Formats: sequence, C-alpha cells, structure tokens
Amino acid sequence: MPPDLDEEGEGGDELYEHHRIRADKGQELLRLDKFLLNRLANTSRNRIQNAIRAEAVQVNDRVVKSNYRVKPLDVITITLPEPPREFKVVPEPMELDIRYEDSELLIVNKPAGLVVHPAFGNWQGTLVNGLAYHLQNLPTGRNGEIRPGLVHRIDKDTSGLLVIGKTEWAMTHLSQQFFHHTIERTYLALVWGVPKEPAGTIRGHIGRSLKDRKVQAVYPEGDQGKHAVTHYKVLRSFGKVALLQCNLETGRTHQIRAHMKHIGHPLFGDATYGGDKVVYGQRTGAYKAFAEKALELMPRQALHAKSLGFVHPTTHQQLHFEAELPADFKALLAAWEQYAEE
Repeated sequence: MPPDLDEEGEGGDELYEHHRIRADKGQELLRLDKFLLNRLANTSRNRIQNAIRAEAVQVNDRVVKSNYRVKPLDVITITLPEPPREFKVVPEPMELDIRYEDSELLIVNKPAGLVVHPAFGNWQGTLVNGLAYHLQNLPTGRNGEIRPGLVHRIDKDTSGLLVIGKTEWAMTHLSQQFFHHTIERTYLALVWGVPKEPAGTIRGHIGRSLKDRKVQAVYPEGDQGKHAVTHYKVLRSFGKVALLQCNLETGRTHQIRAHMKHIGHPLFGDATYGGDKVVYGQRTGAYKAFAEKALELMPRQALHAKSLGFVHPTTHQQLHFEAELPADFKALLAAWEQYAEE
C-alpha cells in the first residue's frame, strides 16, 4: 500500500519491497528460489525467478543464479516490484495521454490533479483505475486481477511522465533500476527566491515530520528518515522567483518539495510547504497584487516531471522521453517573464 500521506511521493522506493534474510546456522543446502519461496509470504515462484534473472537477488553481496544452494549464515537480499494489493482495482474508462507503449511497458503523461494510486479516500478515479481499463483486454492479469505495474509515483498536483510495467518482468527490471538510482529523472520547478549558487546538490535525509504527519521533513544529520539527494540548476531568474531543473538521485516522498523548502526556496504555489503565499518581495503594493494574481494562475505546486530515461527491460535499449509543460505552468512563466521585463 502507498505511504499514509495525503499525496503520493515523487519517487520509486515506496513501490518496491527490499528484503534482507540471513540463513540459520542449521540451514540445509537448498536452491535459492525454493529458499526464498519458503521465506517470503504471498510471493510466487515466477516473481522470485524474475527477480533472480534481473539480478535483483544477491547472496553475500554477489549476484547468483536460481540454482545456487543457500548455505548456513548466507545473507540474501532481494528487491521486488510493488507488493500484491489488498484491494481490487475497478477499471474505469479514462482519457490517458500515452506517449509510448509496447508489450512490456507504457509511458503516460499525467495531468495535475489526478491521483496516481488508489488509497484511503481515493479508491476510484485514479490513474491506476484508468490504466486497469486500458489494459483489461491485454494478457496482464493473473486470476482475473488487473495489475498495472507502478514502480514510481508523482504527486496528485504534479504533472508529467510515469513509466508503467505491463508484465512481471518489466516491473521487476524497472524496480531494480529505481533501486540502484540508474533511472534518469528531470523535473522543472518554479521556486520562491533565487538560490545563491547557480547549481548545487541538496543532501539531507527525508522522513515524516514529527510535528505534522502529512509533511515530510529534512534531517540533515541523518538521525531519521532515508538518504535523499537532489541536484538542481537555475535555468532562469525572474528576480523574486527562479525556474530550476531538478534531477533526482533518490526518490523519496515529496523529495523536491521538502528539499527546496529546507534550503529556503519552497515551490511556488505549494500549500503544504509554505509556497502558497508571497515568500520573497514586499507584501504590499503592486508587487503583492501581481504575486497573488500569479498564485491564482496556478493554484498548485509548480512542479513538472519533464523527462524519464531508462533501459528497456527486454531490448536493453536506452530510452528517453520528454513531456512539454502544461498550459497553466506556461502561463505562469509568461506572467513572471513579463513582470521581470517591466
């Protein structure tokens, strides 16, 4: 199930499982796939064998084959795609902006305002419901279950690209790429203020805030949360705001939003992280009136998942996809550009 937050995270780590198992001292020699089938609940042999083929299983930090025989005190790690659901997805007809599709995967450009994954309070009308309808005539279900293979998410009010696995193999292969941070992900973000450095890297563990469970906090000392790294570059300065390119090295819930807030540059329009009011510049006069009008142009966080790059699970070709900015983001940039020129 997704993390218990109001919105999904712009990452991949929440949508795969990572297990670490130590064999007992008295462990008898046993094939690796059989050992894992015995140890992992609700996991099929096919799912385990796909993980081994994708080199998502290691024994004592080494990649092995399925016929490896587990020995006493061996340490086995395994990464698996999205765990089985505890609910049935209802397919719903939905207009989807599909940018690419083949037998293994598809790329969809998600509009802002669309929840990605069913969860408490959003069981219907999500992207997954629409994907289930799109895929229902394809051989992607098991025992009547339609299972679009999410391996990452973006927030409800963030627009942009998502890759969807259509087979167990594709899901496993893509999950492994997310786990090893080899997926290329570029976002465009409009932030309040202009960072002092034209380019930089933000490092700081991210985890649920102790004060507000709906917000992710940054823990620079690494005492809580998970390791998170965001690289940014200033593409354009408009004086009081700046357009940034952000590249994710990791994929934590609300990572860009939390990291930018942490360095004093919350995303424009981001109500959760304090960007839905005038943060930089005078709070009076003509500027205040303009800034408030700009906030009305785009009453959501100014964040767009612009591009995705990854290795295709079967052809092993390096693929790259881009999605143009949506209309509201374009209008917002045009307004700031005109203001900066006056």
